Amino acid sequence: MPPESSPHDLASYWMPFTANRQFKEAPRLLVAAKDMHYTADDGRQILDGTAGLWCVNAGHCRDEIIAAVTRQMHVMDYAPSFQMGHPLAFEAAARVAELMPSGLDRIFFTNSGSESVDSALKIALAYHRARGEGQRTRFIGRERGYHGVGFGGISVGGMSANRKAFSANLMPGTDHLPHTLSIEHAAFSRGQPQWGAHLADDLERLVALHDASTIAAVIVEPLAGSAGVLVPPAGYLERLRELCTRHGLLLIFDEVITGFGRLGAATASEYFGVTPDFITLAKGINNAAIPMGAVAVKREIHDAVVGAAMTGAIEFMHGYTYSAHPAAAAAAIAAIDLYRRERLFDRARELAPYWEQAVHGLADAPHVKDIRNLGLVAGIELEPRAGQPGKRAYEAFGKCFEQGVMIRYTGDILAFSPPLIIQPAQIDHIFDTVRTVLREVA
Repeated sequence: MPPESSPHDLASYWMPFTANRQFKEAPRLLVAAKDMHYTADDGRQILDGTAGLWCVNAGHCRDEIIAAVTRQMHVMDYAPSFQMGHPLAFEAAARVAELMPSGLDRIFFTNSGSESVDSALKIALAYHRARGEGQRTRFIGRERGYHGVGFGGISVGGMSANRKAFSANLMPGTDHLPHTLSIEHAAFSRGQPQWGAHLADDLERLVALHDASTIAAVIVEPLAGSAGVLVPPAGYLERLRELCTRHGLLLIFDEVITGFGRLGAATASEYFGVTPDFITLAKGINNAAIPMGAVAVKREIHDAVVGAAMTGAIEFMHGYTYSAHPAAAAAAIAAIDLYRRERLFDRARELAPYWEQAVHGLADAPHVKDIRNLGLVAGIELEPRAGQPGKRAYEAFGKCFEQGVMIRYTGDILAFSPPLIIQPAQIDHIFDTVRTVLREVA
């Protein structure tokens, strides 16, 4: 008989997006969570400055969501999503649709942001084919864009490290807009930078290069999180929408991070006043209680795809075994009710000025190269160590954890996105800790 495994045996689990050997030499293990805090395996309380992974918007282990999931699991643990349905799937779709911009009221459920992106790309192709324009197969992404880890997502994404091990031509013909970050022109911007709207005009160059008739859609994050908090310049998204409309291109907003209150509105689309044709969602859709994602689609796009098929035929050959899983749907309904009851989107908007002041208070801290913020999101870019990119930020991340604050890092950027229930004193504690740590790292 093989030996029984131990909870302290770390070898079997191949961890995602992690330096496995480094982690297993000095693991950071979380064993419990409640509201704004995790509990580490040594019993320390860790203030959550990242809402888990940009996703626990209402705080951890909320009783209402736990109760909803528990009730559902006692009633029905699973229902097939192909050719069958269950009431909570339709109720959850209606609740999500109510939060979307006008017209984006057809909801396709997935299990993650990566699946939401790949689903949106496939819906875009199906739509053009249904309209007799099946030659529209090209997608335009953006440099430094992150759209999950599916083959479609890493193709339209612009983070080379996510692609280089898996081939450079996953979706031939995909092209990319330039990213919008310029520390030279817009360092230490508070909110949207005033420089950079003109970068959207590069879409005209790509249209001239490829011809609009070959392009299916443009996909961008309204605010890019995983690349290090890249805030859109004032007027940029509006210009992108105008150009997509002019050339008949679909516009996809990847709101896996910005959906459900992160910027102080239900969606970034609502916050910026720019309506795309699709919105990809996940993370905060049910407070990350159970894996779930979705694509919100304009009704006309849905109707074109569905209407093009013969009666009785499957209109869209795509889906997932766990689409609208009963427990995940129950969690989504409970989370959306909680967001509304506690006015958490409003709370994020009201706290945003305090958050902005606190993070920009670190402008004079050691090694700080730039600070960016919007809503309850912030990024602090550090000067890299010579010949050691990312090492200073990683060390700062580790020292913050040791001092009881969980943050994120990507490259030489520290990223922050707390639960929307955060208190002003907790905001101060996060950035006071970061200041202390930056004095300690060489």
